[in-house]
Amino acid sequence: MTTAERPPLSLVKDEPEPINGTVVEHQGGGRVLEPRPRPAWVTSPDHLKKEVVYAKENALDWVGHHVAHAPYYLGWSVRGYRRLGRRWLETHRDDYPQMILSAQEELRAAAGDTALEGKARALVEARRMAFRKHKMIHWVKTGSWGVLTTAGGATGVLMGGLWIDLLVGFSAVAVGALHGRPGPTDQAPAAAPGAAPVHAVAGLHGAGARLVGVMTVEQLAEGGKPFPVAAARTDEQLAECVLRAMLAEGVPVAAVSDVVRHAWGWQCTVRVGEGTPVAIIDKAGDLETRFDLPANGVRPQPIKARRACAILRLIEGDPFATAPGLPYRAPKSLSITDKFRAGTSVGGDPLELSLAGVMGLWVAASGGGKTGILQALAEGVTACRDNITIDLDPFGDGLEDLGDAVRITARTNAQIEAVLLFFLVMANGRARQRAKLGMGKKWKASPERPAVTIFFDELPKASALAKRLYNELLLVGRKEQIVAQAAAQGGQSNYLGGNIAQMVALKGVGPCKVEDTRSVFGDGSVKEGYLPHKLSPATATDSKDAGHIFIQGVPGMADEPIEYAIHEIQPAVLRQLAEERLEAGLLDPDQDSLDAMKGVDLPEYVKATYDADGNLKKPAPVELLTWEQLLKLCGAQPPAGAAAPDERIADLVTDAVDLMVKAGVDRMRTEVLATALVDHKPKGYEGLTPDELKTRLREAGAGSPVTLGPLDGMQNPRGYKRDALRRIVDDMP
Repeated sequence: MTTAERPPLSLVKDEPEPINGTVVEHQGGGRVLEPRPRPAWVTSPDHLKKEVVYAKENALDWVGHHVAHAPYYLGWSVRGYRRLGRRWLETHRDDYPQMILSAQEELRAAAGDTALEGKARALVEARRMAFRKHKMIHWVKTGSWGVLTTAGGATGVLMGGLWIDLLVGFSAVAVGALHGRPGPTDQAPAAAPGAAPVHAVAGLHGAGARLVGVMTVEQLAEGGKPFPVAAARTDEQLAECVLRAMLAEGVPVAAVSDVVRHAWGWQCTVRVGEGTPVAIIDKAGDLETRFDLPANGVRPQPIKARRACAILRLIEGDPFATAPGLPYRAPKSLSITDKFRAGTSVGGDPLELSLAGVMGLWVAASGGGKTGILQALAEGVTACRDNITIDLDPFGDGLEDLGDAVRITARTNAQIEAVLLFFLVMANGRARQRAKLGMGKKWKASPERPAVTIFFDELPKASALAKRLYNELLLVGRKEQIVAQAAAQGGQSNYLGGNIAQMVALKGVGPCKVEDTRSVFGDGSVKEGYLPHKLSPATATDSKDAGHIFIQGVPGMADEPIEYAIHEIQPAVLRQLAEERLEAGLLDPDQDSLDAMKGVDLPEYVKATYDADGNLKKPAPVELLTWEQLLKLCGAQPPAGAAAPDERIADLVTDAVDLMVKAGVDRMRTEVLATALVDHKPKGYEGLTPDELKTRLREAGAGSPVTLGPLDGMQNPRGYKRDALRRIVDDMP
């Protein structure tokens, strides 16, 4: 070799040439293997000999490296075959189980319609047959490939030597490792202390393993596009579907976890990286397009305990189709303090509540299911052994089918006003009676001293006086176990007679206007996830979302923006239950409460007004009646054990009315009336005292004396009113 062929040596080295080839470095550590640079001038035998030695050393290092890390490759191989098994199972099932489930949902929805039910049943059978055929073909293909692979491998092992056996084993491990090697999405960030573990995710076309951990935005492969929910067959595919759709809509999503497949669709937990889940609520309509779901198919529920998270439900079918039916409740099987199930949440949890001491307001548009909601609640309380149920409705039929189990049904303004005034006064009386009875700060309901639950449907249609009495009762009735459950088509003051919606403890809102949502739940409720205004009221042919509500104030439950469906009870079932409960006996107010009403002053706005001379200027808009009079006014049965007045008592009431007519007055103090009866009608009234007069009039159904206003120089004496006594005469047989 000449000098011209070999450049002179120099202490100044040239810049090394770039290294071409593969650089292998195991993710778990180990030696880096890289090809040694080979200058072009290395051609002498000595250098070639050195290169051979280096190649041997390199080969030995490569073998040693793989032997040292064999456990990693074996682990990859096991994971690879597991993935292959899952892919096989996914291909074996394909979409058929879900299609069969959808057909079964259609069959359940068609119950009662013979034609639709027949078509749905045929569809179920057709899809089952298609699934059987698919599985048979899949088994044949699997068996054919299995026989070929097993026969070839077994022949090589039996007929070949040691090297063939090693080659077959190495190939088997290599095939598994190839399918089980970690991909770029497996390099997930380490979980924070206390957080759920981060699991490997294969991506949309990966293995399809169940996602029990978290998929983050960083784990998404680049270049992917949003795709419909229907394309997601596994939990991890659904997580990727949600992440890609939200990123496309500009939602600052960070991760998806807790993916669950339901018969009606998917549910998962979504975490945002900044702000709050209100961004999901704002984009719900656009996300429905991304997911290819029906209107209101995206239902986010922010989680109060985790400010950055929301439960996301992607609705493809009816989430309430499999909700349990109404349980049978025997007469007097409950106490008013017991919880009873009235509905089911979109997540399948029961809605259980007690109405003891709970004022309620239920708002929904026409067709929103208000009457059905009140009937479901009344079904629970009419099964109580310590409750009196009252039904008020100035426009419709109220509880209607439960009528037999209701103690008083009021429909006219006069009836409704009289009922509300009666129980308002009773609430005030009970407040003064509790300490004497040793009850403490709240009235303790019992069969002897029952609670009262008033159902007030179509509140906006009531008179202004009825609304005012109702609003007064809201202030004092809770502690005295005299509560009202009112229903209205709107939550504003012009519907309710006052700005009271947010002061009511228990609030439920169904299909409505967005203004109603804010009026009842608060100005920021929409951003918190309360979306009843997205529900659809019923039409003449489609029930839609009637009876679906969002609710706040359920005793013992946290306020969460969850959609519930109230039990829909068939009229025939309600009528049968009402008959049973009537036969078991209805309750009347206790005598302690009735006696306590005597010392209560009436509100000023229901009193009659007089001029300076004591002449009637303006009559009372409503009179406080006795319990017996109230029952008669509303056409209810008299109290149990009450006897019809005898002829002598009937004559007493008639004579008292005649005396007031002749005297030209509409009321008399008890003492004056007793004296007048003795003086002007002495026959049969000799020695009649005021106390005896009270007793005999009470037997006639007039009850105790009532306050009369300024009379006979007295500020507010007690006695009897002519019109009240005349009603007793008119009702006598």
